[in-house]
Amino acid sequence: MEAGEPFQYSKFLGLSTENRMKALNDHLAERSYIGGFTFSQADVEVFRSLPKPPLDQYFHVIRWYRHIAAIWDCTQDDAKTCELHTSEAKRTQPPWAPPPEVKQPELRLYNSLTRRKEIFRPQNGKRVLWYCCGPTVYDASHMGHARSYISFDILRRILMNYFNYDVFYCMNITDVDDKIIKRARQNHLFEQYKEKNLSPIQLLQDISEALKSFSVKFAETTDPDKKQMLQKVNQAVESSLKSLEEAMQQALSNGEITKRAKLLLDDSKDMLSDWLDVQFGSQVTDNSIFSTLPKYWEGEYHKDMDALNVLPADVLTRVSEYVPEIVQFVKQVVDNGYGYVSNGSVYFDTVKFDSSEKHSYAKLVPEAVGDQKALHEGEGDLSISADRLSEKHSPNDFALWKASKPGEPSWDSPWGKGRPGWHIECSAMAGSILGESMDIHGGGFDLRFPHHDNELAQSEAYFENDHWVRYFLHTGHLTIAGCKMSKSLKNFITIKDALNANTGRQLRLAFLMHSWKDTLDYSSNTMESAVQYEKFLNEFFLNVKDVLRSPTDITGQYERWQEQELTLNNRFYEKKTAVHKALCDNIDTRTVMEELRSLVSQCNTYTAAKKSNKQLPNRMLLRSIALYLTEMLKIFGAIEGEELIGFPVGRGSQNLNVENTIMPYLKVLSGFRENVRQIAREKKVSEVLQLCDDVRDDILPELGVRFEDHEGLSTVVKFVDRETLLKEREEKKKIEEEKKRKKEEAAQKKREQEGFPTHDAEGKELSKGQTKKLRKLYEVQEERYNEYLRNSSTN
Repeated sequence: MEAGEPFQYSKFLGLSTENRMKALNDHLAERSYIGGFTFSQADVEVFRSLPKPPLDQYFHVIRWYRHIAAIWDCTQDDAKTCELHTSEAKRTQPPWAPPPEVKQPELRLYNSLTRRKEIFRPQNGKRVLWYCCGPTVYDASHMGHARSYISFDILRRILMNYFNYDVFYCMNITDVDDKIIKRARQNHLFEQYKEKNLSPIQLLQDISEALKSFSVKFAETTDPDKKQMLQKVNQAVESSLKSLEEAMQQALSNGEITKRAKLLLDDSKDMLSDWLDVQFGSQVTDNSIFSTLPKYWEGEYHKDMDALNVLPADVLTRVSEYVPEIVQFVKQVVDNGYGYVSNGSVYFDTVKFDSSEKHSYAKLVPEAVGDQKALHEGEGDLSISADRLSEKHSPNDFALWKASKPGEPSWDSPWGKGRPGWHIECSAMAGSILGESMDIHGGGFDLRFPHHDNELAQSEAYFENDHWVRYFLHTGHLTIAGCKMSKSLKNFITIKDALNANTGRQLRLAFLMHSWKDTLDYSSNTMESAVQYEKFLNEFFLNVKDVLRSPTDITGQYERWQEQELTLNNRFYEKKTAVHKALCDNIDTRTVMEELRSLVSQCNTYTAAKKSNKQLPNRMLLRSIALYLTEMLKIFGAIEGEELIGFPVGRGSQNLNVENTIMPYLKVLSGFRENVRQIAREKKVSEVLQLCDDVRDDILPELGVRFEDHEGLSTVVKFVDRETLLKEREEKKKIEEEKKRKKEEAAQKKREQEGFPTHDAEGKELSKGQTKKLRKLYEVQEERYNEYLRNSSTN
């Protein structure tokens, strides 16, 4: 094959088939069709002389073989009549058709407005306007807050980082509210009371009076959970009261009486604060008292959210900073005919609104209309007095603006001194930032009625539309070991307390393992499942890192795939498809976490099979899977930092990656230890082997390092949390002690069955060595006795 003329192949035809192949391959190595080389009928003859298609190892021969076969008329059996295809039609590209279209799943979200999953379609393409109801900051944030804000953080991250939406997230802080006003007043009055350092006698008198008022409140309470809580408070106060009375009657020391008086004061704080507020609350006039409390607890809330790795809002609004906008909003609702003024307060006219053709009241929970208990809770403790309730046209109406009473903060308005109602704040602030319509509004399940239904009504009354919110998302309840969680019932766990027991990542994993819209039970079982899931993932990441650290050149990183790799890769893509389908189905992270667990299990099975055959797993395949898992966990907010694979390890204040820095030295130590162990085995020096084991079992765990020895393979080096390693060591020690105990019991039982004594004359248990000597002695005696019998029989 020469450019422009055929090549003479006679010298090749005389060679054997194998030699002919090698010679042809060398000759054709530099012959390129693109470079102008072509073939003749003689070339076809040579290739027809081949008894079969060339093997893959003869790359250049097979290249030309396929080229000739593509144009040569192979239907001719006679070599002399073979013709080359030279017509124009044969040299044109064939028609192309795309593959059949496969319908992809669309993102659907459970919309409380329709009570079903709806296809998610934002109003402005990829831009998403999202408003979330924030906390009322009068006390420590608890796990109920975590339930909502971690769940919404997960949804927000997935919309942004998986589905690539441009999310604009607005959240409010309620710093003006009946609960805040009441708590601030009570704290202020209680601290003033403590500063008086009243005598024990006066303290007994005051608490006795407070108990009388408390008893009336207890008798009027019908809610069984609340009644049980009040009963516990009452019992604690009465017990401390009795203890102080006894100390005074017995004339105990002043120190003991003072100690018991302090205990009584602490136990009766809630009861005494409520009693003081009823008497003196209206005399509190310093408005700074009502701002100091929410400012402090807002700061604590932000610290908690940071510890939980919850992204900050793009915009944070506070009621106290939006009073002018709230006043204007209320005025517009009144001007539109859906509000009325009564005794200095402004109320929303639910009857007028609901009778309008273009409006409907209580879109979320229409069956709750008329639920006076829920409505009263929505109005607040300071707003359900008889005079306030009588101001309404209808019991279902709710306050937009409340005339301030003595002992309450106030702002100027067209209707006199007052303060915002609870529901109006979200409407005014969200409307100021997001406009007449938003894509998503989020909140806890218990906010649906009356809070969110009232928000919807007053906002659509203000904007005169019927689409203030397109998708309402409500997170499920949180229970504590199966019981209802409530701050008012004093049955709650603060976020700080929860973080003392588990890490923020473990809490997030627990939430990911449950549906965001269903009830989640916070219990030891729930958290143990999350801890084990984290450990399961971490072990996989550590194993992959170890595989990737195996020394090889750049070309050696790409190993040949066999059936095992193809199978695992197919499973990998099946799991990715399943994960995508689950995320599209109302962001079903519970199913996603199960699919990821299954993928890791399949990787572990593959790796174990490789190791059992003394083979290394395919590093690039495991790397791809580990990268995918890491990226998904980053999307969920379960991994922070820039690590390519796995959870962060040992980040200090300098943002130093300890694992990357220390690992080269540990690999040197590991290699040296392997060589020492090998020599010790060959020389049978057990003391050296024991020292190597001590390094692995006792010294390195204290430094957060695990060495895993595998017969025939290199030692695996892993960075693991120190506390985890120490716990593992203790558990291993207990297992070994238990095995030793069972072994000794079995040996003793065997000795007893064989008739050997297990204790000496003084009742002390015989050691293993003593038993061995005794057994030998018995055997000698038995042999002598048998010999005696044989001799006697002979004689």
